[in-house]
Amino acid sequence: MRSPLVVGNWKMNGTLVEVSSLAGAIAKELKKKPSKASLVLAPPATALVQLNQKIRRSEISLAAQNCHWQDSGAFTGEVSPLMLRDIGCMYVIVGHSERRHIFHETDEMIAKKLVAAIRNKLRPILCVGETLAEREDGLATKVITRQLRIALKQLARNDIRNVEVAYEPIWAIGTGHNAEPKQITEIHGRIRRFLADSFGQSNAKRVRVLYGGSVKPENSNDLAKTSEVDGLLVGGASLKAETFIPVIRCFDSHG
Repeated sequence: MRSPLVVGNWKMNGTLVEVSSLAGAIAKELKKKPSKASLVLAPPATALVQLNQKIRRSEISLAAQNCHWQDSGAFTGEVSPLMLRDIGCMYVIVGHSERRHIFHETDEMIAKKLVAAIRNKLRPILCVGETLAEREDGLATKVITRQLRIALKQLARNDIRNVEVAYEPIWAIGTGHNAEPKQITEIHGRIRRFLADSFGQSNAKRVRVLYGGSVKPENSNDLAKTSEVDGLLVGGASLKAETFIPVIRCFDSHG
């Protein structure tokens, strides 16, 4: 059985003082009462080193929000997966919708990043999802299948065991709108079938498929009960301990 995973994506938020305080508050609560879910925190790049020191003696893992596909080179402003591993990251988010749509990352770029992460022994959290227009046009499954096919095409069969997949419907991110359980189950099931067809049933069973899209304390319990949901990718609600802790604990009474 797959153990649940909760990822807090802090995006471009938090000074060093703020990030350290938030991580400390979360770690303190989890020390008092451990959660069934594994926890990963993805702070801004400026806080990765400090946060690694802060959570070193806890069960919390560290993630970067992005990486380049080369280990080194003339890429001003970029950070390589080799560098991320060197400072203590275990995970890296790849293909987040904001990277795709604001910074125009292509499926091919995301594929190269994913391979680079695997090569450097990072666990990529591959994000996939459709826009509102694509869903209304009945293209959600087609879009997500394309994103998966291109992103994963260079992986060896067993490499998929080191990948997490996050379904984030773009129309539900930061909008307050959430996908219905039926919609989530349908897409997560489609993702699982794609993985089984591409990498084999036994490998596919090891991959956790997370849901992300306006996750908050008010809906996290329902999401945790939703079929095929193995965890959550959390944005805004992860920026305060009082809203993030209930989300982390939502899997404790399920499964």
